[in-house]
Amino acid sequence: MVSNTDDEKTPRRNDGKTGGQERDVGEALRAVYHDAASETVPDEMLELLKKLG
Repeated sequence: MVSNTDDEKTPRRNDGKTGGQERDVGEALRAVYHDAASETVPDEMLELLKKLG
């Protein structure tokens, strides 16, 4: 039988950690994504994209 409770869908932690590390990882991933998304596109790539369009 399948239950619809959130407790069974959420992985349980046995190590006593509070989840702070998950927030740290999330913040680090957001920072890396922001840095990558804000980089300029090289002219060579723009030229190739123009040829496709």
